[in-house]
Amino acid sequence: MTAAFFFIILLAMSSHQVSNLYQDDIMLIKNRNAAPCTEKGCTWPKNGRFVIIPVQISSSYSRDERFFIRNLLKEFVDRTCIRFVGKDNSHKNYLYIFPGSGCWSFVGMIKGRQPISLNKYGCLYTSVVQHEILHALGFHHEHSRSDRDQYILIKSENIRRGKERNFYKAKTINYNIPYDYNSVMQYRNKAFSKNGQPTIVAKDDPNRVLGSARSMTENEYKRVNIAYQCGK
Repeated sequence: MTAAFFFIILLAMSSHQVSNLYQDDIMLIKNRNAAPCTEKGCTWPKNGRFVIIPVQISSSYSRDERFFIRNLLKEFVDRTCIRFVGKDNSHKNYLYIFPGSGCWSFVGMIKGRQPISLNKYGCLYTSVVQHEILHALGFHHEHSRSDRDQYILIKSENIRRGKERNFYKAKTINYNIPYDYNSVMQYRNKAFSKNGQPTIVAKDDPNRVLGSARSMTENEYKRVNIAYQCGK
């Protein structure tokens, strides 16, 4: 079974066990709808050339699990101007990664201790961890892009009742980067299907497999670099 399969299962679990989730893995805060984040801006502040984001990883994870998470954070450090650093007492705004119920994150910086839930049993895959980190950096699901109707069809007739908002569009800034069918933020073709039929179909190729990413694409790193003005 793939990471994408476990991720969808954990999304379903999250929505039942955690209230106030939008699209099943985006935590909402009072007075902020999830959609305007990348439109209006909720990125982490830049200090000179770098974006310093303190991180605390729960001691509830094993040593190997913490090592796995740190290595994935290091990939952002290697390829963007994001600098994840260990949280200390001087840091007021920071990410707190813990093994909660399911896989979920806020979108963008919310200030204070900002939790990211990565359950030990289903969330500790490269693509899933990267997915939730990208949410925390301010990015939405790929199929929620404001221009998604040019690239995909949402088959509403196949969506399970009560799961419709998992397919709402967001008012995103897309930075002139093409729709990324291979994005870690892309749902599977049959995500939340009520009848085994596709809920998302690529317009250019109805047989295109979606939601099978194992890790972030070049376009996703490029998007982070543009959003955070890396290199400037």
